[in-house]
Order: sequence, then C-alpha cells, then structure tokens
Amino acid sequence: MDLDTLLMRYFGTADPGAVGAETLASGIERCQVDLGLEQDRGKRFALWAMLYLLGSAPDLDVAFENEEDREAARNFMDLLAASEGNEVS
Repeated sequence: MDLDTLLMRYFGTADPGAVGAETLASGIERCQVDLGLEQDRGKRFALWAMLYLLGSAPDLDVAFENEEDREAARNFMDLLAASEGNEVS
C-alpha cells in the first residue's frame, strides 16, 4: 500500500489539500473502520500511519496488539518529529 493509493481509496484524490471537510471526515471514518477490521500487520500499519498524518490515529495500544508494531509506530512518530525539527525524547 502506498500513500497515493490510500488517499485515492479514501478521499478520491492523491492531493489531501483538495479534499473538502465533509469528504475528509468521511474518508477518515472509513479508514478507521478498515483499520479495525484489517488483519494484515503491514496494511494495518499503513492505515494507522495515514491516520496519524491526518491527526486521527487511535492510540498505539488500541491500534496494535503486537509490541513490535507499537515500537515501529513510535519510531515513525519520532522520525516525523525529527524531520520537522521537533525531536521527541
């Protein structure tokens, strides 16, 4: 799953800036539902990462049963924070 594919699936465009508020809310809701249903760890992570970027990701303990997945998500958050100059300790 790549980000462009996920954006197209949930929002109808690869440009999140072109999405209206109602479409954004609807797409986020559908993505959250799919995250709850998805069994594949990689796909779950991709869905969670997109929701995180949109400010709508569930807490790690809710999203991931596996500690390795939670640690990968923490690393993802740390990398994003560091790239924005807001390194998390």
